[in-house]
Formats: sequence, C-alpha cells, structure tokens
Amino acid sequence: MVTPANYRLAATSISPCFVYRNRTNAVKNCRVALRIILIAALSASFDGCRAPVSTKPIGTPVQIKVPLGLPPIPIPANNPPTAETIALGRKLFYDNMLSADNSVACASCHNPQLGFTDGLRLSRGVMGITGVRNAPTIVNTAYLPHQFWDGRAISLEEQAASPIADPVEMNQPHEVLVAKLNRDLAYKELFVKAFGSGGATLERVEKALASFERTILSGNSSFDRYQFGKDKNALTPAQVRGLAIFVDPTKGNCAVCHTISDKYALFTDGQFHNTGEGVEDGNFTDVGRYDQTKVEADKGAFKTPTLRNVANTGPYMHDGSLKTLHEVVDFYAGGGNSNAYLDKEIRANKLSGEDRSDLVKFLCSLTGEMPKDIGPPGKQ
Repeated sequence: MVTPANYRLAATSISPCFVYRNRTNAVKNCRVALRIILIAALSASFDGCRAPVSTKPIGTPVQIKVPLGLPPIPIPANNPPTAETIALGRKLFYDNMLSADNSVACASCHNPQLGFTDGLRLSRGVMGITGVRNAPTIVNTAYLPHQFWDGRAISLEEQAASPIADPVEMNQPHEVLVAKLNRDLAYKELFVKAFGSGGATLERVEKALASFERTILSGNSSFDRYQFGKDKNALTPAQVRGLAIFVDPTKGNCAVCHTISDKYALFTDGQFHNTGEGVEDGNFTDVGRYDQTKVEADKGAFKTPTLRNVANTGPYMHDGSLKTLHEVVDFYAGGGNSNAYLDKEIRANKLSGEDRSDLVKFLCSLTGEMPKDIGPPGKQ
C-alpha cells in the first residue's frame, strides 16, 4: 500500500543522475524549438524584404495598327503592348510545351490556316479528348468584353490561362508550366527581355499571350472598302442585296446582334443570346451562360460570335452542328428552335431562295486582310 510517507520516500529516492538527464534533455529541446522559431522568423523577414516579380512589360512600345473597318484596340493600362511581349506571346501561342504531354498548343484549336479555329465540330485536347464546344475564332477578340462562349473570362489575360489547366484541353497545372518554362534557357531570356528579371510567372504568361492575341485582327474586307472606304464597286450586286437583307429588321435582322456602326463594324454585340441551337425536346444539351450566372433567363444563351472571316471558320454555332453558311441562314430564317428562353429577336423570316443566296454571298465579303506576322515564329 502506498501511503503519503511511502510516496515521499519514493520521490526522494529518485536518482540525481535521472533528474539531471531529464533537465538536460528539456534544455536541448527548448534550444531546438528556439532555433526553429528563429529560422522561421528570419525566413519570413527575408520574404518580406524580397521585391515581388514585376509583371509590367518593358521594352519597345508598340502601337497596334488597326485596318479599315475596326475601331482602336482597347488596351489595359497594366499591359501595354511591347515588341518583346508580343514576340514572347507569339512563341507561347504556337508551343506545344503549354500542354501536359507536349502535344497541344493554343494554335491547335486556333489555327491561322483555318481562320484561327480548328475546323472541327468539337475541339480536341490532350490525348485526343473531345471537348463539349466548338472552338471559336480569336480574330478581333481583343474588342470583346467577355471571352469564351459562356463569357467566363472578362479579359484576354484571364482567358489565356484557362485552357492550360483545363483537363479536357491542355491539362497542365499552372505551376508545372511555369517550372517548365523556367528550365528553358531560351524562354528565360525572352521573359527577361519582356518583363525584366525574375523568369516566367503565370501572370507574365497571361500578359504575353494576351498582347499577341490583340494583334490578330482582320479588316479591310470588300465590305469595309464598300461601307467605310466609299468604294461602291467593292461589292457585287448580289452582295449589296445581301447587305440590305442583313440590316433589314423585317428580313434578315442580322445586324441586331451582329452589329454595324457608322465608323466601324465588329459584327458582334459581345452579348449573350438564346437562338434555340442545342435544344432537344425542350431540353438544353448545354445551358451556356447560365453556368456562369445562374440566372434562369440565361439558359441556352451563348456569346454572339463575330462574322469577320466567317466563310473560313466553319462549322458553326457553339456546338459546331451547322456545317455551312447556307445551313446557318436556313436555321435563322426558320426562327431557330423554340424554347422558353428564346431571344425575342429570333423569329421566322420569309426569305426567298435568292435572298438566302445573296445573304451568304454578303457574308463571304467579310473575309478581310490579316497581319503578316501572326503565324508561327519565323513564318509570316
């Protein structure tokens, strides 16, 4: 039985060496803990003193020249174009390194030989994975207030990073891409020239790609020379008739969404409309803008695509379901597909066969000139 006396006796019977060893260990543990705390504090202090990597472009400023028929390019204040950022963005745009298996580049879905689309109904990513939407052209996308069919990005900079990490597109985590670029001596030098010391960062990648994409412009088409250059011989008689149908609210009514202004024509309002495309038995195969806004009226709404170079960017619609411009004209002349959220401007039009033919011929007049230095680096 342990009594208070026995307990005291047991306590006083502990070896002095045992007490010394435990005290020594405690002191050592405290010293280790203090060292850890000190190292962490010093590291935090150094991190706080280290200057953040600048993402401000440096080098030779560039004034992006716009062709006849287009307004001045809107440029964000924090990403003015320079020769160096545009060159870097051009290289990145055509480089398969941006994808996880080095098989897909931005140009895979936005091929300059195909009007900066891929010519497929639905785009394909790494390992041949098929996406859910048609790849839209990026021609003149610098003017748009929203990017992607559903408008989930509000700038070219924000848009640039999304496909890289998308598992259906390039499937490469952003931090992995940045590490790959920083291991490449040629890229490190280009990033220094474009932004200063610090190597590649995701924001620098975004800015370089966006700066290059702002140079992908098309204008000075036959339509532009007729409408804004006052060359009345630039369009054929059939194309002139097609233009009249295009802007007539009682006929084509196309210009209500594919806009033409007094001094320029973007052929898109940059907004979202439900045309009924993709509706099956009253159900949406793709809810479009609704995915981003959760607003009921946005179900089935998609961004109005530009009609610039439209003759070269088929197949058409967000799902690539219409193969030819004739099919597109017939679809709209028939009033689209009925559904609860069909845009009020979509209605059946009584267009004759000649009207429809003239309208297609007019659309072909929108094929414009492109800059010479937007192909793969080293090629015009």
